[in-house]
Amino acid sequence: MYAAIARKAEEGKLHVLFLAEQITSLEAGAARPCGAMDTAAVLSFMAAVTSRIGLVGTASTTYSQPYDVARRFATADHLSKGRVGWNAVTTAHAVAAQMYGTGSHPEALERYSRGDEFLDVVIKLWESWEQDALVGDKQNAVFADASKIHAINHSGENFSVRGPLPFMRSRQGRPVIFHAGSSPAGRDQAARFADVVFTAQHTTDGAKAFRADLRRRAEGHGRHPDSIKILPGMNVILGETVEVAKRKKHALDNALTLDQLLDAMARRTGISVAILRDHLDRPFPHAAMPSDEELKNGVGWRQSIIDLVVAENLTVRELLTRAPSAHHHLVGTAATVADAMEERLAAQAADGFTMMVDMLPEGVDDIVNLLVPELQRRGLFHTEYSHRYLRDMLGLRP
Repeated sequence: MYAAIARKAEEGKLHVLFLAEQITSLEAGAARPCGAMDTAAVLSFMAAVTSRIGLVGTASTTYSQPYDVARRFATADHLSKGRVGWNAVTTAHAVAAQMYGTGSHPEALERYSRGDEFLDVVIKLWESWEQDALVGDKQNAVFADASKIHAINHSGENFSVRGPLPFMRSRQGRPVIFHAGSSPAGRDQAARFADVVFTAQHTTDGAKAFRADLRRRAEGHGRHPDSIKILPGMNVILGETVEVAKRKKHALDNALTLDQLLDAMARRTGISVAILRDHLDRPFPHAAMPSDEELKNGVGWRQSIIDLVVAENLTVRELLTRAPSAHHHLVGTAATVADAMEERLAAQAADGFTMMVDMLPEGVDDIVNLLVPELQRRGLFHTEYSHRYLRDMLGLRP
């Protein structure tokens, strides 16, 4: 399936395939097996069956080591000839600690502090070979210029790493860094290190405010605001007609029990299943929400849901239908989705979009067969790849 998805996405000239990573099944049980394989390995497999599309995978800064992540993703970047990115996450699910034998799951501030240092070390490792360090002189038996390969000699609170990486620098300089933090600490980490930010924003106003805030924070860290791209998630169910899309939506809604839906909503909001059930056909129980500090994770993602609840005055049952995830949810034709994209682009609420599909691989087929042609007709999407490397394809500043 991974090969088929990669080939189809490249056929549609999509910029990137983005893989989440589920490092344990304890949170969701057997309900969501996708994303369970190591993403760097899957990216390398996808690289072998494609030639142009970007390939981005997730790895945890809480349950990994920086040298390992730097080496794995730099390897995949070389195998793909400069098309790979790393989505850096601090891992919100506490059950992950049980898989790694690390005791208790660190609190959010501790995870972000470790993540800051982790990202710093990975970037230093990726840049430990100067761009022209590789010589490749067979006649004189000179592989590389040792004076242009540097130990990083990092010694910090969490890591002590000598470096350098054991092979040359990426063709695109270094893999692109993606980030999905939406809490204050997450936003600041993204503003310091990320090239691309994936966020959950149900409303246009929320998306606009988030993008403006990230650009301000990036400037505060001495970066040009255009050096960071904001790609909000868009959860779409597409059909050739509205009726077809609604039938798909109805089938998906019926595939889950009310208990499963309430359990997922409880995890996202911090409100107990019992209270949510009691308010099924009553206004959403804002007062029952724990504070951000008590929630401990997913603060920004929860805010996306609450923005929608407030904007549309939803009951719990209505919210379960309108927001099956934290991402902007659309059901309809390609024109429906393209209209929503145009609205957010015009409002400067996004630099692009991360498409969340209803099913695999059919959802990717719908994006390529229905949405891409509509966007191309409107002049909103390219008709051919214009750059070789992912960094250039995304329009990122050097």
